[in-house]
Amino acid sequence: MSDEPTEEETPVEETPVEETPAEETPVEETPAPEAPAEEAPAEEAPAAEAPAEEAPAAEAPAAEAPAAPAEDEDDGESAEAPTSKQLRKRSRGAHTGVVKTSRSSEERAKERAELRATKAASRRRWRARQKTKRNELRGPDVPAKTPPAPREPGNPTIRQGLVVSDKGEKTVTVRIDTARRHPKYHKIVRSSTTLRVHDESNDANEGDTVRVIECRPMSRTKRWRLDEVMERAK
Repeated sequence: MSDEPTEEETPVEETPVEETPAEETPVEETPAPEAPAEEAPAEEAPAAEAPAEEAPAAEAPAAEAPAAPAEDEDDGESAEAPTSKQLRKRSRGAHTGVVKTSRSSEERAKERAELRATKAASRRRWRARQKTKRNELRGPDVPAKTPPAPREPGNPTIRQGLVVSDKGEKTVTVRIDTARRHPKYHKIVRSSTTLRVHDESNDANEGDTVRVIECRPMSRTKRWRLDEVMERAK
């Protein structure tokens, strides 16, 4: 019997041990002071709001985004910079996706002739535009150049020059001196050319001023004949 009360007392001693959690219950009530810990997320909320405040900074590039078209415009201007040679090279290097079949030499010659005709027409249009611009810049006070007389079949060219050699038989060498104004620098440019002239009667001598006229080919080098001796050498 004495042993049994001992066992009963043992639970009594254990109850305080169980009461210890009861003493811990006030510790569980400590969440009231822990409320500030719960408020800590509230303090962290500004950190969460910081991205919202930084949002204008993210919007700033969006406001700066219109600057990109300016770069595109610069790219457009630089795209106009390449020369015609570079553009032709790009067009040749570009693949159209169409495989050309083999062509005969006649077809290739025909394509080249068409391309040359197209380029010639383009050059004529460009020269006409340049001529119009020059006439506009010249102004009404400056008289326009006298257009050359149109040549017609049967209207041979006539020139006047100086005989520089009469050593050949029925042939004299005539020097034709020309002077013209440079179209861009407006400087008088002088030049000369020599002609082989057919003199049937050996009338012209060295130093004479003669007039020659265009004629049919008389030999490999002679395309002119003597028309008249204008002035004899002194």
